[in-house]
Amino acid sequence: MTLLDTINQDLKTAMKSGDEAGKRALRSIKTAIIRTQKDRDNRPLSDDEILAVLQKQAKQRRDSIEAYQQAGRDDLVAEEQAELAVIERYLPRQMSEEEIRDIAQAVIAETGAASPRDMGKVMSQLMPQLRGKADGRLVSQVVRNLLPGKGK
Repeated sequence: MTLLDTINQDLKTAMKSGDEAGKRALRSIKTAIIRTQKDRDNRPLSDDEILAVLQKQAKQRRDSIEAYQQAGRDDLVAEEQAELAVIERYLPRQMSEEEIRDIAQAVIAETGAASPRDMGKVMSQLMPQLRGKADGRLVSQVVRNLLPGKGK
């Protein structure tokens, strides 16, 4: 069963059970998948491509949650968090900050990075290893925290 089949099946289940957050999130996912397919000459997406769409949807939800929190809109924060939880069911387990730090330290040693100016060099080597497994913002923060200590 492909990832798209699983999403379609889960949407049917959410509709039957009256799971509003699940329905909203899964419909949004399907819309994003269909839009991506149309952008790519209507060819079906592979599971990896669907995962990329899901990661983009999750990032949008995280950004919305942050914006709604700053605006004091707790009602919308709760909605977005519920949808994010649904999306995250289909994503691979995200790495912890400690796991990211271990890999980042190895890449920093490998590249010889010694200051924040070398961040681009580190990130270009690190992100392909962590793509889909870690939030890019967290990876960037970890690297930023590690680099100044390396230069002292």
